[in-house]
Amino acid sequence: MSLSPMDNAPVALSWPTTAGLTSVPYQVFCDPAVYHREQERIFRGPTWSYVGLEAEVANPGDFRSTFVGDTPVVVSRDKAGKLHAFVNRCAHRGALVCRESRGNRTTHTCIYHQWSYNQQGDLIGVPFRTGIRRQGGYPADFDLAQHSLRKLRVDTYNGLIFASFSPKVEPLADYLGPAMRPWLDRVFNRPVQVLGYARQFVHANWKLYSENVKDPYHASLLHLFHTTFGIYRSSQGGGVIMDESGRHSMLRAYKKTEQEEVAAYTGKNIRSYQTDYTLADPSLLTSRKEFEVELTNHIQMIFPCLVVQQIQNTLATRHILPKGPDQFELLFTFFGYDDDDEEIRNIRIKQANLVGPAGYISMEDGYATELVQQAIAREKDECSLLAFGGTGRENQENLLTESAIRGYWDYYHDVMGFH
Repeated sequence: MSLSPMDNAPVALSWPTTAGLTSVPYQVFCDPAVYHREQERIFRGPTWSYVGLEAEVANPGDFRSTFVGDTPVVVSRDKAGKLHAFVNRCAHRGALVCRESRGNRTTHTCIYHQWSYNQQGDLIGVPFRTGIRRQGGYPADFDLAQHSLRKLRVDTYNGLIFASFSPKVEPLADYLGPAMRPWLDRVFNRPVQVLGYARQFVHANWKLYSENVKDPYHASLLHLFHTTFGIYRSSQGGGVIMDESGRHSMLRAYKKTEQEEVAAYTGKNIRSYQTDYTLADPSLLTSRKEFEVELTNHIQMIFPCLVVQQIQNTLATRHILPKGPDQFELLFTFFGYDDDDEEIRNIRIKQANLVGPAGYISMEDGYATELVQQAIAREKDECSLLAFGGTGRENQENLLTESAIRGYWDYYHDVMGFH
C-alpha cells in the first residue's frame, strides 16, 4: 500500500500496552492527525467500504451519491447494467460533479465549466475544447481519456454494494469472511426494495458510534423503550460473534420468558425498566415471524462503516459517514423484500419509528456519543476502560460483554500502524 505524505506524518499517540485490549486513548477520537491517517490507511487502504444497495441503482442510468470516508463518490449503473464507482470531483478544477443524492441520467456534467462524464466516469465532453475562431482552447494533444474521474473497484454481495480505492484489497467474500457471511445471508436472502431514508448529523467522532453498535449491554440501560417493552434486555439469550481479525461483529438477541427477563431488573432501580409505562398504540410492536432463526435484534457491523439491522420486522442499513474528527453523519436506509405483502410492508414502515434520529430506541445513541465527545475533548491523555465481560476478544454467548469493542480496537490499532 502506497502512503501519502499525510499518512506518513507522525502521530504523537501513546497507546497503553500494559492494559492489553482494555484501554483506548481518548486521543483517537479527537486528534485531526489521527483522523487524516484514518482516511488514508482505512478508507483509501485495503478495505471494502459499503456504498449502497443494488436496489438503489437498479436500472441503467441510475446513480446515487455517497462517500467513502470523507471522499465524495458516485455509484452508477451503465446502460449495459454494470456497476461503477468514481470520485465525485471534476478533473478540471475539483468541483463536485454530481450534486443530487440520487437519480437517473446518461451523463454527469460539472456545473462550473460544463465538463461532462459518462456513466463509467470517463470524460466525454469539454466546451470550447478547440477554442473559438482559432483562439483559446486546449492544445491539439489534449486527450479526454487522461482526464477521467478517479475510479474505484466495485463488487457486490447479496445486493450490498462495496467499493475500494485499493488494487490490493482481498476479494470481497474473503473480506467479509465465513463468520459474517451467513448472517448477511440471513437478512439479504432475496431481492430487497427501499422503503425510505433518515439522516442524522452527530457532533461526535465516527468511531464512538462504531463502539456503540458493538456494545450489547448499553442497549438495555440507555434505551428505556428497549427494556420496558421487551425488545431487548441484557437478560435475553444471545451473544456476540466476530470474524478472525475482530474488525467485523454480529450481535444477536432472542426472547426468553418474560419472567426470566425481568427478574434481572426487578428491584434493581434501573431507570430503563419501567413497569407503569404503556403504549397508546400497541400495534407498533406487532410482529410477524419471517426468519428461520428468530431474533428480536440482529445488529451487524462490517468494518469500517456499515451496520445491518433487523429489529423486530424493521430492516435497515446504517451508513456511518465521517465528517471530521468530531462529527459524523448517519444514513438509515430502510428496506423490505420485493415479495412483501401489504401487511408486512406496513409493519416494517411503522416499526421504522423505532430507529433513526427520533426513533423510540435509537434517538439516545447519537446523544450518548456526543456526551462522550464533549467530556473527552481536553482529556486526550486519558483512556477509556473496556474490561466488562473479560479482557480478550473471544466470541461470547451472552450480552454482558465488551468483547466486540476490544476486537475492533485490536484490529484498528494494527491497521493504523500504532505501536
